[in-house]
Amino acid sequence: MGEDFGAFVDWSLMGDVSRDATPGKTEYTDTKERKRHARSGQWVKSHSQRALVYRRLIKALPCRSVTPDAGVYRAAKEKHAKRDSTTDVKLKNGDMLAVDLPEFASGAPVPRYCLKRESTTSVGSVLQSLASEFPDVSYCPLLPAVTALLLHWSSDEAQCFEGVARLLATTQQQRMLHQTFLAHRAACMTFGDLARKHCPAAHVHIVSLATETKEDVAEVYGDWQRWVFGDLPFSHAARVMDVFLVEGFKVLYRVALALLKLYRKQKLDKRTSRKDSDGVRGDMREFVKGIASSVSPDKLMEKAFAIRLFSRKEINLLQLANEKALQQKGISVQQKRCNVDLTVNVDGFCSDIISVKEIRDVWSWIPERFALCQPHLLFSTSTHGCSLNRFYSHCEGHEPTLLLIKTTDGEVCGAFLSTDWEERKRGGSTLSFFGTGECFVFKMKPEIERYEWVIIKHPELASSASDRAADANAADSDENMHSLPVEAPPNSSTDSTHLSPFLAARHFHLNARNTSMFMAGNFDSIIIGGGEGNALYIDAELNHGRTGCCTTFDNPPLCSENFQIAVLEVWGFQDAMAT
Repeated sequence: MGEDFGAFVDWSLMGDVSRDATPGKTEYTDTKERKRHARSGQWVKSHSQRALVYRRLIKALPCRSVTPDAGVYRAAKEKHAKRDSTTDVKLKNGDMLAVDLPEFASGAPVPRYCLKRESTTSVGSVLQSLASEFPDVSYCPLLPAVTALLLHWSSDEAQCFEGVARLLATTQQQRMLHQTFLAHRAACMTFGDLARKHCPAAHVHIVSLATETKEDVAEVYGDWQRWVFGDLPFSHAARVMDVFLVEGFKVLYRVALALLKLYRKQKLDKRTSRKDSDGVRGDMREFVKGIASSVSPDKLMEKAFAIRLFSRKEINLLQLANEKALQQKGISVQQKRCNVDLTVNVDGFCSDIISVKEIRDVWSWIPERFALCQPHLLFSTSTHGCSLNRFYSHCEGHEPTLLLIKTTDGEVCGAFLSTDWEERKRGGSTLSFFGTGECFVFKMKPEIERYEWVIIKHPELASSASDRAADANAADSDENMHSLPVEAPPNSSTDSTHLSPFLAARHFHLNARNTSMFMAGNFDSIIIGGGEGNALYIDAELNHGRTGCCTTFDNPPLCSENFQIAVLEVWGFQDAMAT
């Protein structure tokens, strides 16, 4: 008789999933076929097939040379058997298991995931053993849910322990599970960055709701991993696990972004103004818990993989930049909880151009690592006069900066500029463009609109047909067929000091120079955006300007095409790293 992979499962909750069905295909030599089967749900109907596929996928993970296995668990279990105490089996609210958790997962959810009630003891035992074998894991709130999910397809506790241990011990570049508070919080910031760029309508919706309920959007997004492994119903979470084991952590970002978009759609469809007692944060989690009534697992996965993300390397760069920003704020690798106030108070913000409410809108657009910083006025024509030389002298040494312009007609526009203006000197007397794809332009009055780098919405512009053919092999190995080719970041000491490696134009094979003309300046003008026009052109007296359509940001004119400047301000980000 073969292994019983359903020993921990409450089969009365499993619907039409077969416990005894003959396993289908469990070994894959073709990586494309394996990925296709994971995404399409080929392992859903046969419990034993899924269990065997999971075992092989986890065994294939590259791990540390010394990684605790099932034998280690059994030996420890036998040694401490006499000290094991019985546990009252009970369920918490929301069908969650009541488990005594290790410190690194204190307060984390432990979903039942169709397990028997008595499986509570097994989940707790595996987690305590993991805490003993991995003392370097200081914060991992995903681990209880992942453990409960893998126990579902394990023949015994030892096999479950070995599977989770390999997820923790993998040596691949991007870990399967974040294991420190620093990495976890940076991942929450990375999710915010991705939501802002790839789901702008859903992000604006969340910002609007959070503003009404006086909640911090960062706290709402802080739950994103819990939405996926914790709040999603079992059938949906299992489908996510299928792809997670094949394609890695990036899949979790995809699914969470899909949930964000589906939440917005549900809210708009219902057209309700009712406020949940727990605010948008609680309402979002309740939506995810009840998603089975409106969205099937197939639909969720389809929605997730319809989102066009950048490559895994790009996300790694952004994660590293966010970790660096948090370390600057005092978050260390060792600490287990946040002991630093990361909220930014803009109530004292005072500008001659925009209001506190409007600066909050702008703050919701900028990268998360800079949103940790307080706005700081660097230059104003009202104070420092209308001189381009004084503009440069006050702005050089600061990165990034926020440019605000108010015209004599009362129109307001501006730009978020990722790079120090001192970079213009590298071109000598020649006007040359610099900056990164995190630059964007916007208008505030009479209406609010932001225009990002054109590559973000149209990644197909990033490489020519010949480039794509040359990079076909690399693209095949990435889970996103629309990924942009990315080079390894430079190793120079100069580049390592930058907080903005993400979306640097040098990381992309651009087929047109016009798509990467972010910012430029010389002794007689500054220019934002280029290619068939400029988003903004400002003269040396900071008195007159022009705006028009440009290829870099694919924007319309930001105000009257020829305008006179009433006030110009440049704001820096206090605590942001100087270059």
